[in-house]
Amino acid sequence: MIVRLAERPLETKYGKFSEILYYDGIAESIALVMGDVSGKKDILCRIHSSCVSSHVFNSVECACREEMAASQAMIESLGEGVIVYLDQEGKGNGHLALMVSGPHKEAGLSQGDAYEKVGFERDSRNFRPAAKILEDLGVASVVLLTGNPGKAEELVAFGIRVSAMKEPMDEE
Repeated sequence: MIVRLAERPLETKYGKFSEILYYDGIAESIALVMGDVSGKKDILCRIHSSCVSSHVFNSVECACREEMAASQAMIESLGEGVIVYLDQEGKGNGHLALMVSGPHKEAGLSQGDAYEKVGFERDSRNFRPAAKILEDLGVASVVLLTGNPGKAEELVAFGIRVSAMKEPMDEE
């Protein structure tokens, strides 16, 4: 289940998007939509999880903010696309997991290994809300802006056609 709660135009430095707020009974998610994507194939799409450190505090420890900016720029250049913003901080484990796993990451572990080292899941994100949002928007297929094949596999499992994957940072 996904419910569309509200919609408004949103001016960004990458052009005008429609900001659509959704609720799945557990959390809110946001779709930023540029252009008319309903019924269209190969729509650029970024599924982006929250990252307080990067988005709010301008941390340089990850590329989240840059990936968001690059995705918006790519969508602007084509005049259409979708960004789905999910409230899934720390790969779905929350900000605490990110904070307490820091020393293990600094010692050389991958983020997933560092999460496991402190008792969290490697990646507990759930992309079902994103799939339901894309379904609500009527998108026929997406070019997923990610380097994570797991995102594509999960979207496909939820019935979304992923025609290709593209790294957003490769465009800069």
